[in-house]
Amino acid sequence: MEQTDQKNELQTLKNISAGKYRQSYLIYVRKSTDEPNNQKNSIAYQKSEGARFAARERLPIAPLTLPGLCLTGVISEKHSGFKENDDLTFTKDGRVQYQIDRPKFQRLVQYLSQGSFRGVVCLCWDRVSRNKGDDTIIRKLMRKGVDFRFVYANYDKTSAGALHMDIDGMFSEHHSRVTSEKVRLATESLRERGFVTCRAPIGYLNQGNTKHKPFDPERAPLIKKFFEFYATGGWTLSDLARFANRHGFTTAPMRRRRTQDEMLSEDAEDAIIEKVSRPVTVAHVHKILTNPFYTGRTPGKDGKYVSSASHERLVSDELFKEVQQALKGKRVSAHYTEKLYLPFRGLVRCTGCGRVYTPYLQKGIQYFGSRCAASCTNPKKSFNAPFLEEEVAKYIDRLTLTEKERNQLDSAASNDVSHFEEKRLARIEADCRRQKKIREDLAYLRANKLNLLKSGVYTPELLVVEEANLNAELITLQNGKLVSDPPMQAVVESTLKLSELLRNGSAYYRNAKSPEKEQIIRVVFSELNISGNTLEYKSKNGFQALQNRFLATGGQSTWLLEAVKIHSYVEESIQT
Repeated sequence: MEQTDQKNELQTLKNISAGKYRQSYLIYVRKSTDEPNNQKNSIAYQKSEGARFAARERLPIAPLTLPGLCLTGVISEKHSGFKENDDLTFTKDGRVQYQIDRPKFQRLVQYLSQGSFRGVVCLCWDRVSRNKGDDTIIRKLMRKGVDFRFVYANYDKTSAGALHMDIDGMFSEHHSRVTSEKVRLATESLRERGFVTCRAPIGYLNQGNTKHKPFDPERAPLIKKFFEFYATGGWTLSDLARFANRHGFTTAPMRRRRTQDEMLSEDAEDAIIEKVSRPVTVAHVHKILTNPFYTGRTPGKDGKYVSSASHERLVSDELFKEVQQALKGKRVSAHYTEKLYLPFRGLVRCTGCGRVYTPYLQKGIQYFGSRCAASCTNPKKSFNAPFLEEEVAKYIDRLTLTEKERNQLDSAASNDVSHFEEKRLARIEADCRRQKKIREDLAYLRANKLNLLKSGVYTPELLVVEEANLNAELITLQNGKLVSDPPMQAVVESTLKLSELLRNGSAYYRNAKSPEKEQIIRVVFSELNISGNTLEYKSKNGFQALQNRFLATGGQSTWLLEAVKIHSYVEESIQT
């Protein structure tokens, strides 16, 4: 049976690629997770309205059934159309890529872009999109000739029709923003008044009312015993877990998470997943004993626990504190005299929250994981060592000068060095003249201090400030003279030499083992950060002479002038 289904699916995909449905339409319906009680936009209502519209307009609906996408030509999806992924990827050929969070909509626009279907039937604009990113995709497909039909609207191919479409798109996004804002403000208001806006833990009943969380008559008495027994010091967490299981104590009934197949299923939208209770483990007991909710408190507006107006306390503050002290007394910290050596330890941080990725081994492969802050938006919580090593190799190659860039530098060394040298000498000469002028001004101030004060040219305070400013400027110019710019010829030669050394290091890096790669990385880079699938880097001072060539806005001349300032670091990097 499974093989037959796979054959049918393969044949369907071949028919789509062959253009069998090129003149047919699909019906797209979406039930937003942000509006569960809006029956007008239910899946069943949208299906019936879309089918009725297609029949009235004589639009052929593709008799297509494809698992994970559509059933008899109808694509139904339960997903918010407002939320979108903020990650962007820029390719070398000028493309901008971002991720579409709706899996079925993503496949739909791919097929439409390939010309596999004539168009799509939707109830209205806000069913197909509620954010600007997806709006852009839909409008581009329209310009390519894809026929989007809407049951509730008809957009003429005129400026008035375009304005109508813009207004509908704007209001659909505005509606989602208003809904989101109302929910957020209502939640903050309830929390500020001490009402429970989250799911109550084991021991309380969740009856859909944020203002009343009653005791669970079966579980609450046993939880109170957990606190009393542990406070005596004679019970362990394992003892309490065994005690709970002997007395039939289980977790509160919960529905399991939907599988990927269930999320993409075309079954009825009211499909029920039964709630299941599970046996209690040591982790459950520890979570209960450390939860301030049982003392009659709830998370407030700023996340701190405040007195609750929705539920009564199960244990007293004194008993809760005794339990915390007992837990603290039994806590054992493991301190290692020698850490397990794993390459790249402490090298990579999360771009979102700045926390370090810690290396660990799993099935013989080295991975990196980060316990990011709750507010961190970086989705990349873990990655393996080969990913890091390959990304670093790309950046090392990027820092190395290309053949074209080396030729341009050679040309600069032969043609423009004299121009740069003239400018350098002119600046040094100007600094010398300025130093001479400052010394003369200081001598004048000191020789005529009394006359300047009597004539009112300076007050005593202003005279002191003026003398201090002149001294500070003189010291700055003198220090600048001590570290005067090197000749441009030397800068060019050093930059070329560093690039050649880096080229050799890149070849060595690709064939080296992880510990050796780590040494090269620590020489070249000062920071490595991960954001999604993108590695961001900051090279060390000397190698910034090579990195900055991508940032210079005034061409090669500006870049070389910047390289002059860090020439000493370039020389240091060459020695390293």
